[in-house]
Amino acid sequence: MRPRCHTTRDVACVRRPDSDATRPTVASLFSGCGGFDIGFERRGFRLIAAFDNDPHVVAAYNDNVAPVASVCDLTTETPRIQPDVLLAGSPCQGFSTAGKRNLDDPRNDLLVRAGTIALQVKPRVFVMENVPAAISGRHGSRWEKVEGMLVDGGYSVARFLAHGPSSGVPQFRRRLFLFAWCGSNTIRCDPKTVPGPSLSAALQDPDGLSGHDPVTLPTGSPEQLIARRISPGKKLCNVRISQAAVPTWDIPEVFGPVTDSEREVLLALVRLRRRNRRRTFGDADPVLPSVISQHLERCCDSDIKRLICGRYIRRIGDYVDLTHTYNGKFRRLPTDGISPTVDTLFGEPRLFIHPHFDRGLTPREAARIQGFPDDFVITGNRRRAFRMIGNAVPPPMAARLASFVREALLPSS
Repeated sequence: MRPRCHTTRDVACVRRPDSDATRPTVASLFSGCGGFDIGFERRGFRLIAAFDNDPHVVAAYNDNVAPVASVCDLTTETPRIQPDVLLAGSPCQGFSTAGKRNLDDPRNDLLVRAGTIALQVKPRVFVMENVPAAISGRHGSRWEKVEGMLVDGGYSVARFLAHGPSSGVPQFRRRLFLFAWCGSNTIRCDPKTVPGPSLSAALQDPDGLSGHDPVTLPTGSPEQLIARRISPGKKLCNVRISQAAVPTWDIPEVFGPVTDSEREVLLALVRLRRRNRRRTFGDADPVLPSVISQHLERCCDSDIKRLICGRYIRRIGDYVDLTHTYNGKFRRLPTDGISPTVDTLFGEPRLFIHPHFDRGLTPREAARIQGFPDDFVITGNRRRAFRMIGNAVPPPMAARLASFVREALLPSS
């Protein structure tokens, strides 16, 4: 059956029917596939409308959450809705430290657009979500503008930073939320901590579920040989020395063998390139060969020449530096504990590896870590599926906020 994909006109004006008047209602802007909304529904809210400009995620929302989502260009359209609570999860790409943090990214303005729509819709409570970097540096001016607009519109406002492990989600995900409500400004915005499953429990037995299509790395391929050397909780990393770092010189079957004296030079270079800084940008600088020799109290010229031939080191003028500056490739998830943040590239095995198998994660495994229910059907190609799941607010995190909204903010409003 073809997924339902409404237009804005289909749900242009949604009102609360008298038969269900006791349940507070929710509408969402930039809804994606509905992670934010699922959390609120779990806490007794009734979903009446959702809006996004991506037909694929709107169809996924209608098939999996509630048949109330519409394709809508929120840059120009203002939905005619009357919810008790309005949610907004505008795009984070222009703010995120994982990207270029382009100050002029037009998607950044959607943060302010969400606040503008909220003032026109006039919900009792407005909840806005984005990455913590949305308030960092010059980027923070948009967040502050929204806060000022809401205060001028008669709302009390407060920020809340949610962390995955304290929000029922076994991953290092941090999200910034803005609460705005019509009521006392003395309410302390501190939603109760919510326990969640372990990572091993989240990844247990996904066989047979939609979106679970594991692809094992080809036997003997460089990627598989690297993955085989990475233990749970570790990563391929040349630029730092730590228990979690596996440098390329510990994988000779891929990158070539090194002698003990050459390994000593490489370790010295890792330390010195971060310690002896010359530039005011970046986090490391090339090093003079003489400085390495001085540091090790021996002549290192022959070792450095061999390492250059072996492509472990490269020359930059009179200086040398590491050829490969890996820092966090091939991260193998821990067998238990906390996962890295599920993002849109979570299925790329060169970035993330399953804790037990030499392969990347599947969309279903990503959804499990995000806290989506198993009956949420994942369709489409892998790239689209990971983008949909990685961009979502984790439902358990949303449910934590929903409890606070229902217990503290709605009564005040």
